Amino acid sequence: MGKDVIIACDFDSAEKTFAFLDLFKDEKPFVKIGMELYYAEGPSIVREIKKRGHKIFLDLKLHDIPNTVKKSMAVLSRLDVDMTNLHAAGTVRMMQGALEGLTRPDGTRPMLIAVTQLTSTDQESMEKDLLIEKPIADVVMHYAHNAAVAGLDGVVCSPLEAGKVHERCGENFVTVTPGVRFADGDIGDQKRVMTPAEAKKVGSDYIVVGRPITAAPDPVAAYRRCVAEFVD
Repeated sequence: MGKDVIIACDFDSAEKTFAFLDLFKDEKPFVKIGMELYYAEGPSIVREIKKRGHKIFLDLKLHDIPNTVKKSMAVLSRLDVDMTNLHAAGTVRMMQGALEGLTRPDGTRPMLIAVTQLTSTDQESMEKDLLIEKPIADVVMHYAHNAAVAGLDGVVCSPLEAGKVHERCGENFVTVTPGVRFADGDIGDQKRVMTPAEAKKVGSDYIVVGRPITAAPDPVAAYRRCVAEFVD
């Protein structure tokens, strides 16, 4: 499995998104379309970015009753994205329904991954706000195991947890890790972070990088730095 850097295009309009993507003359980066951009522009933004030749991770984190998620995934599968996700907290049954809905009549489907715990969540907030008193590492592993049981391709997790996820769920179980920052950068509101080079060492398969690239003085140079540290 090849490693890749996914750029989080967390913009609020198509105009800003395309102004950013137009900076890339020689590369077609793998991009993440999250809630902000998708809710602002709808499915058309996905189709246009796909038309430009980019791989797309559609990051909408579905979490609802199994039948609703199944039907929603059937709609999303028509957008021809490469990866999409849901919350593992929605139960194994919901994840199985999602997989069923996402699979097209010809048997093809995008990669489906589950969010274990958000990288903005730490032990204190998990216990205080969610009343989950187990150690966060145990919770993440349990959710990852459930995703594997449901037949998903992998999970979104902190890079701190990627190696352990592989140990628990197998080397082919994909780890997609946000919370990646350069050693000389600002960690922002992320609580559990690593550098691209560190994420590579611990076994992350994909890293999702937003502001360190999108807010950089030279986004293309920042992207290439990520690739050099994580992929090359």
